[in-house]
Amino acid sequence: MEDSTGMENLQAADSNTETVEAENDSWCEIESDPGVFTQLIRDFGCVGAQVEEIWSLEANIFHNLEPIHGLIFLFKWMHDEQPDGRVVSNFDENIYFAKQVVENSCATHSILSLLLNLKHPDIELGEMLTRFRDLTINLDPLSRGYCLGNDRKIRTAHNSLARPTFIVNESQEDEIEAATYHFVSYMPIGERLYELNGLRLGPTELAVIAPGQNWLDIVRPIIEARMHSYSTDEIHFNLMALVSDRQRFYERQIEQLQRDSLQLPQPQREAELNELLNRLRVEKEKNRQYSVENARRHHNYVPFIVELLKQMGELGELTPILEEAKLNESSEKVEVEDEFYLSQNFGMKHTK
Repeated sequence: MEDSTGMENLQAADSNTETVEAENDSWCEIESDPGVFTQLIRDFGCVGAQVEEIWSLEANIFHNLEPIHGLIFLFKWMHDEQPDGRVVSNFDENIYFAKQVVENSCATHSILSLLLNLKHPDIELGEMLTRFRDLTINLDPLSRGYCLGNDRKIRTAHNSLARPTFIVNESQEDEIEAATYHFVSYMPIGERLYELNGLRLGPTELAVIAPGQNWLDIVRPIIEARMHSYSTDEIHFNLMALVSDRQRFYERQIEQLQRDSLQLPQPQREAELNELLNRLRVEKEKNRQYSVENARRHHNYVPFIVELLKQMGELGELTPILEEAKLNESSEKVEVEDEFYLSQNFGMKHTK
């Protein structure tokens, strides 16, 4: 695509995309949590999808969640890391790829990389994402990235799930700068497996998927090898799967079982029905817990804490607690010093 065309389309997109002033257009960091990602998908207006955490790379773990439409992988980003495959610059027009141009937006980038490339009867993209895709489908990846960074509705949904940050000291800032984590996505598109990383120039082609081959059997060793490429003390990885809504999945299975109930012996029918009902109850409880956790995640507790401390101070309860805390801190410091002294003496006696 020529640059002139891309700029014209970008200007047209900017005129139709809601924007805000520069000081209000920042993106917040959000947690790598299946409840957060699932709620974000729903806040986008997408129906029929959710995110599940993958605790192991064993094949049966993946099998129990199928159909799996894509994977989202969180890892420590290294500036000089080489791609696992061939980065494609002139890629197929059926692949939707956007460059990440806004800091802290990689979580949403990883989700949209999957949803905007997905064609599955279980998933309804919704008005917000359909509008964004139609608006940017003819743009180059960089222009798509700018449009995403300036889309107020998508950014608002993203930021609504961030934990409020009130105080960050210098040591915390140094730690954050020292360890930068990044999300990428994996999914099959056509007959090939791709990694979609917004920091690359294009999608990374990893492998050809043979007829009848499960793409998950190809991607699992790739992710495992990527984990092993880091030092042995690096354990901060997170893998999540984009799957069909499990509650709707079990509800459809129950309906199907009830329609076919006369074809099954009664004991088998009852056993299968009870199993599905139990799984459905688990999903409903999980969704309820997600709602509670997400409400707590972005609730501002500062006014409550300030008022509580104020009342405790007025009642004379705060000073004794502070004195006890200081006493405990001094006691713990003495214990640590005693342990150090004993270890040093033991070492000296041992070497004589």
